[in-house]
Amino acid sequence: MGTSDDDRGDSVSEIAEKAAERTWFENAARAGQFASGCVHILIAYIILRLAFGGGGNADQSGALGIFAESAGGRIALWLAVIVFAALALWRIVEAILGPHPGESRPSNSHGDEDTGWTDRAKALGLAAVYIAFAYSAAQFALGHGQSSGQQNAGLSARLMGSTGGKALLVVVGLVVIAIGGYHIYKGATRRFLDDLKRGGDSPLIVWSGVIGYVAKGAALTGAGVLVIVAAIRADPAKATGIDGAVKTLAGLPAGQLLLVLAAFGIAAYGFYSFVMARHARM
Repeated sequence: MGTSDDDRGDSVSEIAEKAAERTWFENAARAGQFASGCVHILIAYIILRLAFGGGGNADQSGALGIFAESAGGRIALWLAVIVFAALALWRIVEAILGPHPGESRPSNSHGDEDTGWTDRAKALGLAAVYIAFAYSAAQFALGHGQSSGQQNAGLSARLMGSTGGKALLVVVGLVVIAIGGYHIYKGATRRFLDDLKRGGDSPLIVWSGVIGYVAKGAALTGAGVLVIVAAIRADPAKATGIDGAVKTLAGLPAGQLLLVLAAFGIAAYGFYSFVMARHARM
């Protein structure tokens, strides 16, 4: 006899539930949060270096490049691949079961049926982000790492060859702006506290979350605006992601101060990622 769609759905949920119960899996996902914190701290360092006349790419490729150039960096990069992949898989489990699948559930539960599709969509979006992080870390570990900004500009240039491609870039820019806006909203309203266990809400942690989410959201919003500008002006050089958004600040009045503030904000997000590694509700 064939297997029904419901049976297959139950099987996927059961596999996801069993995976979420594995302590090693949760710990690996938490290590992914720690690795994300390290990447953001390094991005903050690069931004600060830019503020004082230095160079570098203020995005994950720049941060991973620093790892690749350091002693033992290749080993650290392969560890990053593993934990980023684990965190991506954990987000996929969340997309199947709903938020915080590692928390206690009734024995007959197969996920929270009342969980909104937005939570599951956000989990899938985060999974895509961490898959991209894992892929980038693997490329740098293999010695094939490239600047994210150059990759974005190259892809944008290809898309700008058609009207449909330009329209797609505008849509992508709007999506990135929406994600950035959500980060700002989540930080300003302290909604991120819902993601933490009790004991993870000290004033230092709260303010690192507020500042970090707002700063990360502002950077994403700027990157989205630049994608739209690049599509309208047919100038792919502007579609360079967060690195381009950060470097745009340098050309503004009080650009150095703005870069220092951006570095502080991204560092706060990195610190909050360390907090998530310890206190996140999984």
